[in-house]
Amino acid sequence: MLYGAAYYHEYQPYERLDDDIRLMCEAGFTVVRLGESTWASWEPEDGRFELAWMERIIDAMHAAHIKVILGTPTYAIPPWLHRKYPEIMAQNASGVPTPYGGRQNVNFTHPTYLYYAERVIRKLISHFAPHPAVIGYQVDNETGSGALYNPHVFQQFVEYLRKQYGTLDCLNKSWGLTYWSHRLSDWADLWLPDGNTNPGYALEWHRFQASLVTDFLAWQKNLVGEFARSDQFVTQDLQPGHNRSESDTYQIGQIMDVLAVNPYYATQDRMGIPDSSLRTSVPRWLDVEKTGVAFGTWGLYQSAQFAYGSKQSNFLVTELNASSIGESFMNYPSYDGQWRLAAYAYISQGANMIAYWHWHSLHYGNEAYWGGVLGHDLEPGRAYNEIAQIGRELLKAGDILTDLTVDADVALLYSQDSKYALGFQPCLSIPDTDLPNQLSYQTIFDTFYKAFFDARAQTAIVNPQQGFENYPLLVVPALYIAHDLLLKRLVNYVQEGGHLLLTFRSGYADQDNTVRPIRAPGLLREACGLSYQEFSNLAAPLPVRSNVAEFVMSADAYATQWADGLQIEGATPLVYYVHPHFGKFPAIASQQYGKGRITYCGTLPSAELALTLAQWVMQEARVEAVGAELAPSVRAHHARTRKGEKLTFYTNWSWTPHRVSPILPGGRDLMTNEPITSEMPIELGPWDVKVQIR
Repeated sequence: MLYGAAYYHEYQPYERLDDDIRLMCEAGFTVVRLGESTWASWEPEDGRFELAWMERIIDAMHAAHIKVILGTPTYAIPPWLHRKYPEIMAQNASGVPTPYGGRQNVNFTHPTYLYYAERVIRKLISHFAPHPAVIGYQVDNETGSGALYNPHVFQQFVEYLRKQYGTLDCLNKSWGLTYWSHRLSDWADLWLPDGNTNPGYALEWHRFQASLVTDFLAWQKNLVGEFARSDQFVTQDLQPGHNRSESDTYQIGQIMDVLAVNPYYATQDRMGIPDSSLRTSVPRWLDVEKTGVAFGTWGLYQSAQFAYGSKQSNFLVTELNASSIGESFMNYPSYDGQWRLAAYAYISQGANMIAYWHWHSLHYGNEAYWGGVLGHDLEPGRAYNEIAQIGRELLKAGDILTDLTVDADVALLYSQDSKYALGFQPCLSIPDTDLPNQLSYQTIFDTFYKAFFDARAQTAIVNPQQGFENYPLLVVPALYIAHDLLLKRLVNYVQEGGHLLLTFRSGYADQDNTVRPIRAPGLLREACGLSYQEFSNLAAPLPVRSNVAEFVMSADAYATQWADGLQIEGATPLVYYVHPHFGKFPAIASQQYGKGRITYCGTLPSAELALTLAQWVMQEARVEAVGAELAPSVRAHHARTRKGEKLTFYTNWSWTPHRVSPILPGGRDLMTNEPITSEMPIELGPWDVKVQIR
């Protein structure tokens, strides 16, 4: 297990390399991440390189037995490069260049930029690759500059379309360009994306932008690969969860040796279970309703499963909260115990590295109030002490927690295309407004993810290109964009014995973002045993009533924001709306089909209704809720070691201590080596974690 932090000795206010390394060793650090933010230090003037300052740092790390992940410094260009070649800056939809002064503001497809990026990459990697301390490389950093609207990028888009569609006739037909007289007679007729209103165009534009990011990272990986040793890896660190709008987590995962993620999370009361999200504010970029980044405990696990799911393999955590991660006016450092909870949560989901951003709090710059392991006084404090405790525990555990196989019975299918399409033509509005919710897909997906987290399911996130057939329960939220072949796979999954939970807006449009000219839900209609011809947004939540005795709901169960006008064609209605008009339509229905079952949810359920639905389908699919007998704030997650040993991670997300009877008696406490039996309960303090191995 790799454990450490991003380290920027070049940012320290005075010489303290030896002191930093001593404190790292005392904290159990085994790895540092270096160099990704300092192109101007590597190359202070055009063609003049300075490498000795980093040689000294890497040599010192090696002497202390601390490994190094070296970053390519391409996401923040030096001022001289901007001054000489201002044309390399990214342009927005209005054609205005991004001003210098921040980061990730460059058009990374521009030939001039690529020339200088290649030169600095070759210089650094060729020099440091032989160093025994260097175990891997991070290419770029949270890659993306927003959508690139530079003129030559648009011409690349035209060529991309020619390859995708072949002929103008095919493009015209696929996008329905007879509408509003948009039919093209020449490739030169294609209009610029800032004026686009066509859904097919919008979907391909997003796919194209994502491909630019993927191609850029693949280009960097290939460059690094010319010099990297066979025992060194290449990674890319992604933003958590739904990621940047112009980046595709699955695509990037396929080209990297191992994927990394920077999963910051909300702290203090936001980490509590039951959810106490109203008691603590979060930084603007962690507000799920505005950014799509999930907060709270469920979001922490979700971000880990996005990372694991991209390659269906172990991943790295390259940036985790070291202290307060807000801004100068938004400071919420973790409560005691919350650092350990977060670290072990990610490890339980397959993380092979935990690293913090960053070692010391900066004394200048935009991120001066993004706290490090050490505060501004550069002395060990509460954050350092708990992070050091984790380090000592990981050293004691050795390799037991590395390369874990994560147990999962419930898979959630993630559709990047549907995220794009429902961002362009959202189905939901922002509550209490007449404004579109451009995070409609994220909202629907997260509603169902959180429901299964609350139902104590062991979940995984899969992509359409991956296998999902072996999971007994498959949840498919808002699969708006889907090829016929994918829909047929879903039908076959049910016929062969799987339980499919399908939501509204699924199967509605094809791979070109064209609405299918058949009654919804299209190719899934027969398997669902229902159809609909109309749908409605809901101006206010509607109460619901159960139609079958076994579907027992609380009084707080509501249908919100959306209602399909479902017509039953063999399925059994489970839930109806309570309303003089909508009451004629079921909100949720289910039917046996082949050897399996398909359950359809035609509304966005409230948290209480979503939880009831998750529990019902889990019972029908014979999926066990892990730790159902535990207190609400206590959770348990299973994984297996490389040797096949069973691990259970018990976590307490509250101030209240709990005595926990082990789910599976036997084995021992991984940290204390004390035996675990039915007669010896597990003691969990406030915000505490224990790991059972058997």
